[in-house]
Amino acid sequence: MKRCLFPGSFDPFTKGHEAIVVQALELFDEVVIGIGINSKKTGLFTIDKKLAHLSALYNHEARIKVTTFQKLTVAFCKEMECTHIVRGLRDTKDFEYEKSIGHMNRAISGIETVFFLTALEHSALNSSIIREMYQNGADISSFVTNPDLLV
Repeated sequence: MKRCLFPGSFDPFTKGHEAIVVQALELFDEVVIGIGINSKKTGLFTIDKKLAHLSALYNHEARIKVTTFQKLTVAFCKEMECTHIVRGLRDTKDFEYEKSIGHMNRAISGIETVFFLTALEHSALNSSIIREMYQNGADISSFVTNPDLLV
């Protein structure tokens, strides 16, 4: 069985992230969505809200597991028995950043990273911008599925 880890802070989990999960399901038997907990960062949405949001979004899909982790991504990947890490790429800036992390992850663990290109219609989606919109009362439902679950 091929299982991959899709790690991130997902603050919030956007429709672009959803599209990456769909692509990952085409190659892998299972996708573990790992919400990373970083004690040095405070997100807009709590871990509990993000976990509830993603669990509700994927409760119908047996091939997707949603969980949290607070350790090196490769350590969590091994703990979850994942063979690969999945990342989405919107542009060359994402590629350069993710390439360096992918090389380091492979060097320290042997775990490979698989990159998926973000669909053109999601290439402008950015969690930071969506958080700013949300904080200022804008409707984010075009960019986040079931945003009411984050409240």
